Amino acid sequence: MRHRFPQRLVAASLMACSLSALAQSPQAITNIQLGPRPFFLVAEMADSPLKARLQSCANGPFRKTDFSIGHRGAAMMFPEHTKESYEAAARMGAGIVECDVTFTKDKELVCRHAQNDLHTTTNILATPLAAKCTQPFTPFDAEKNTPATAECRASDITLAEFKTLRGKMDAFNPKATTAQEFMGGTANWRTDLYSGPTSGTLMTHRESIALFKKLGVKMTPELKSASVAMPFDGFSQANYAQKMVDEYKAAKVPASQVFAQSFDKNDVLYWVKNEPAFGKQAVFLDDAEKVADLPSLEELKRYKQDGIQIVAPPIFALLDVKDGKLAASAYAKNAKQAGLGIIAWSLERSGVLATGKGGWYYQTVNQAIQRESDTLLAVDVLARDVGVRGIFSDWPATVTYYANCMGLK
Repeated sequence: MRHRFPQRLVAASLMACSLSALAQSPQAITNIQLGPRPFFLVAEMADSPLKARLQSCANGPFRKTDFSIGHRGAAMMFPEHTKESYEAAARMGAGIVECDVTFTKDKELVCRHAQNDLHTTTNILATPLAAKCTQPFTPFDAEKNTPATAECRASDITLAEFKTLRGKMDAFNPKATTAQEFMGGTANWRTDLYSGPTSGTLMTHRESIALFKKLGVKMTPELKSASVAMPFDGFSQANYAQKMVDEYKAAKVPASQVFAQSFDKNDVLYWVKNEPAFGKQAVFLDDAEKVADLPSLEELKRYKQDGIQIVAPPIFALLDVKDGKLAASAYAKNAKQAGLGIIAWSLERSGVLATGKGGWYYQTVNQAIQRESDTLLAVDVLARDVGVRGIFSDWPATVTYYANCMGLK
């Protein structure tokens, strides 16, 4: 039988809890909590020495590790690049957390995956700011079979306006006939549970730095390509790259705690030349769509000669199949031969592996993916055979579990 309590006592208790929560500011997390997913993955594995090793550390304790990198925070379940997503990543032991960096109309830096993604990652279309979007919402046209569209950029609005928005899961419904319907479409293996009106707290780049300092994690900002023509109102690409670094310097964050990233080689070389302390561990992201797009050994050697120390390709670039099992790819071996450090992206982003939907992220090895727990086989090959420095993940707990079991820092 359920116990009933006087409504006044319940209200008072809730108020006390709320005030207590508000009074507590984020702080370094030492009690790492992984939740059930890593344990589910280990239990599902076929019997093997690797499974036995992973089972042996099920009781922990678990600690934070730089091998585990929070990709946009913990974006599998929390709206990406939000305070809640970042805190979840740190709670799961991610030693490094990512803020993708773009800028607003008044040239202030904010955390968004793309300058033009507000229509899919925030509630902007449900607010008066929708009127400022580059492309307003256009409904699905059933007669012409044209999808619903919209385009809302951070550069369409000021920082003050940006801060009024709430984050949501990155998704849209191409069959939408209303803006409200358009904001749906979340993949069925994700959740909208943490996308309510009181969550999804958007952050400036400066705010992310302050939060990461309090959480005790290192930082990996990615300078995103602008959707607007550069220079933007006198704001050049060099200004943009420099401003991002300047905000770490202003916050007195040591360069050793920052892994600046970009898909644009010129950005990385700018840091190497003009901010060598930051350039020393700047990360050149590879935007290859397929194996044929990957750089050759000679190109990788030139990266090293230019001063680039770390490359970050998608997972498929680093994996191959040998005798029916996952193995290191030719690209992975070439990058190591060139003397480059390697970071992989992004785990836990491809949907349910057991249904054959490894998709783009596992395109070179989809034939060897049989079950959800093959996620851990991929992590093991990336760690042991490829020798990656770390793995971006949308659910860092999985990588944290593996790293702790294997004694990786």
